[in-house]
Amino acid sequence: MSWSTGLLGFAAGLLISVATAPVGVSGAVFLLPVQVSVLGVPSPAVTPTNLLYNVVAGPGALLRHHRAGTLRRPLTRLLVLGTVPGVVVGAVIRVFAVPGPSVFRLLIAVLLLPLGGWLCLRTLRRASRTAPAREPSSRAVTRLAMAVGVAGGIYGIGGGSLLGPILVGRGMPVAKVAPAALAATFVTSVVGAGTYALLSLSVTGDIAPYWSLGLACGLGGLCGGYLGARLQPRLPETALRLLLGVLALGVGGLYAVQLLR
Repeated sequence: MSWSTGLLGFAAGLLISVATAPVGVSGAVFLLPVQVSVLGVPSPAVTPTNLLYNVVAGPGALLRHHRAGTLRRPLTRLLVLGTVPGVVVGAVIRVFAVPGPSVFRLLIAVLLLPLGGWLCLRTLRRASRTAPAREPSSRAVTRLAMAVGVAGGIYGIGGGSLLGPILVGRGMPVAKVAPAALAATFVTSVVGAGTYALLSLSVTGDIAPYWSLGLACGLGGLCGGYLGARLQPRLPETALRLLLGVLALGVGGLYAVQLLR
């Protein structure tokens, strides 16, 4: 890895995590297309590299939430218990079932387009109504976490990047969801990155993470995540949700156009 690539990765991780950490998203979901299209990380190595980013970047925001006393909540345990087994299954599927770049682009478009549209719609509807939505049950949260963990293992986002906007859209406050989603992302990313490292010992090809680039992006995310968590009480919640939705739509649309070419 050249110095310019490392600095670009650091800057990308820093800027993305500052914008996404306030709502409980590590930023890996938006860093992934940067790694593929700009930094040249091949598939499927981009997935464990993205998980490595989460491992390095996660403690920044988590440290801030720990100091605020918001990590020791039942929601954190529910998300971790669901996403950890899911991310292992997703990693196995990613290596043995969907290694091709075309299928990978399709997965990006299929995941991000509906997520971005749904997030924007739920944000606008939430802003226009007065009655709060009913929060999901503990069983529903665990099942959702397991399903998202599988998707996260395939996509390389740890799972929390999907759980955060889904749970906020279901009526949970951002202050409650953000630390739990970030904690789940960190734990599942550790498990997911380890799973890919083990699979790389028995499977040929680009399976192992790009360690130097993942560390560079992660160090940027470490700094940006801490800053983003500090900014959470000062930023307009509705504007941040809409921004994340628009970014997801844009990235998903980009890969959809590439598939049609």
